[in-house]
Amino acid sequence: MGEILVGSCSWTDRELVASGWYPAGHKDAEGRLRHYARRFPLVEVDATYYALPSERNSRLWAARTPDGFVFDVKAFSLLTGHPTRPALLPPGLPPNSRDPRVLDEVWARFTDGIAPLRDAGRLGTVLFQFPPWLRPGPRAREFLAECAERTAGWPVAVEFRHPSWWDGAQRPRTEELLRGHGFAAVAVDTAPGLPTSVPPVTAVTARTAVVRFHGRSPAWGTGSKEDRFRHAYTDAELAEWVPRIHDLAARAEDVHVLFNNCCGDAAVRAAERMGQLLTQAAAAG
Repeated sequence: MGEILVGSCSWTDRELVASGWYPAGHKDAEGRLRHYARRFPLVEVDATYYALPSERNSRLWAARTPDGFVFDVKAFSLLTGHPTRPALLPPGLPPNSRDPRVLDEVWARFTDGIAPLRDAGRLGTVLFQFPPWLRPGPRAREFLAECAERTAGWPVAVEFRHPSWWDGAQRPRTEELLRGHGFAAVAVDTAPGLPTSVPPVTAVTARTAVVRFHGRSPAWGTGSKEDRFRHAYTDAELAEWVPRIHDLAARAEDVHVLFNNCCGDAAVRAAERMGQLLTQAAAAG
């Protein structure tokens, strides 16, 4: 049975900091991370999607957390094909995100930025969350092959945002594609029944399996960021996933369970409750 690690998709989210979840005396950068790491064994660094990671921060994160604590790191927007403002690119580069020189330099900066986590044995996966316009086909296969070449030796997890990747006959082809590159498939929980809803497929394509809970807001895929992720999971909704997660753990070396419903303290509360439900189910046999 693989190890199950549960956490949230940020410990620095503005709404979480304002929610009161962090006690007095633990609201500075170091205090927040130390407080979080006493309660969870895993966190996703989502800030690296919006800005390139720095070696300094990675070293500090490793130093401020206990042995065994794991960081999943979200890939920078340019690396996943999302629009990226020129202001977010390293200084001195042409303000053209399509310039191959820019892409090469961004890959190099991202690689250097996460190196301290890799060196410390703290890097769980690097999450490549691809945009909803990336659909199955030759272009997508070429894009994933390039990612595989640039990330050789990294633990990579892939989340597709277009539901066609997991539809019908496409599903085994998607699993084969990810398995061939050594990429972990990310299972997702979102509001069901919407045009943009991705089915909750639990495939194991690498040593690590990843599940990300985005909340079940009906505004998923259409509303503002706050609207898309505004959801407080009920026990019944979490319980649906308990046997699925245990099944993943039976097939993978480890399972990362992450909550991305980052409105107030909803994500950390759901993560705490999911940990309790998983423990209770395991004890009950």
